[in-house]
Order: sequence, then structure tokens, then C-alpha cells
Amino acid sequence: MSEKISPAVIRRLPKYYRYLEELESKKIDKISSSQMSIEMGLNASQIRRDLNCFGGFGQQGYGYSVEKLKKEIARILGLDQRYNVIVIGAGRIGQALMGYKNFMLEGFNVVDIFDNDPAKVGTEVLGREVMDVARLSSYLEEKNIDIAIICTPKEYAQQSADLLVSFGIKAIWNFAPTDVAVRRGVAVENVHLSDSLYVLSYKLKEKIKGTGI
Repeated sequence: MSEKISPAVIRRLPKYYRYLEELESKKIDKISSSQMSIEMGLNASQIRRDLNCFGGFGQQGYGYSVEKLKKEIARILGLDQRYNVIVIGAGRIGQALMGYKNFMLEGFNVVDIFDNDPAKVGTEVLGREVMDVARLSSYLEEKNIDIAIICTPKEYAQQSADLLVSFGIKAIWNFAPTDVAVRRGVAVENVHLSDSLYVLSYKLKEKIKGTGI
């Protein structure tokens, strides 16, 4: 079923999930698509179409149960499961991701970190020893790892992805400043941190232009 869903719809689901988390924290029990559209900046009919892709969870005249809808979206996104995660690259981004506490709360257990730099191997990041990438094969034979996060320099990213896939990793979150390609059957998300900054730069430029500064 998920193969028929537009990627654009899938990418909106996390936004819905975060919004529902906020409502739940405010003890709000139900919400209408109209109210969601106002607060989220989305079209109400678009929201209904998105949710109807998965069967629809609202009731006419009532709206959506915040608790039920949040649980359903969590299930669709796979957030009702727990995942073991490793980090490849013990630089600043890799270390920052190791220390992000919300990952654990959201079901992503970042268990270990690897690098190929002799100066980093054997050191500790938040109590975890930085292991040599050369140990990955034997490590992955012993451990049940679901996701690998690549935080290497650009020139090592594809090599790292190829290595991880060859060892059986099925999902890669790539923070290196280049896209990595993987074979069919392996999920990959290429994250470019600068993209959002470029969009912000454009918005700032337009604001300045509009004010005549």
C-alpha cells in the first residue's frame, strides 16, 4: 500500500505527527481539519486527502481524535517500533547526533560510533568508545543494527554506504555533503543541512528587498 502513496504525502506525515504531539501536550482531545489547516498552514482538503490515503481517521461532525490519529500516524511511519542505530564518522556532526537525547525517546537507540581516523579510534564520545570501521563486519554479524548514519567527509560517503550495504544494513541516513546511491531494497535519506539555510537566506533577501533596506 505504501508504494502507491505520493512521496509528498509521506513527507508531510512527520509534520502532522509533531503537530499532534503538541496538541497532546496541551491536553487537546480532538481537532478538525479546518483548525489543523489554520494552525499548520495547510489546506484543509489537502489534510483530509493525505489522511484518506491510509483509510481516513476522522468522523464527520467530530473531527479527529488527537490520540488515535497520532497513534495511527506513528504506526504508518514505523514509530511504534524501536530501532538500533550506529554512526559512521566521529566528527562534530556524528558526535552531536550521538548526544541527541530525543532519538531514544522516539525509539531510535544510537548504540555505537565508528571512524577510520587513528586519532579518533579508541577515544570516547559520551561514554561510547569510537570503534575502528575495520571492525564493522564482525560487529554487524553480532549486533542487530537497523539504521546507519553517515557523518563522514564527502569523499568517504559513497564508500561508507557501499560498505554498510554489503554488510546487510537496510537503511541509511546520510549527513555527508553529497548524495549517496544504494541498490534497490535499501532505504536512504540524504540530508543537506545547508539546503534549509539557503532557503532562509532567500527569505531574508526578499524581506530586505521588501523593506527597501
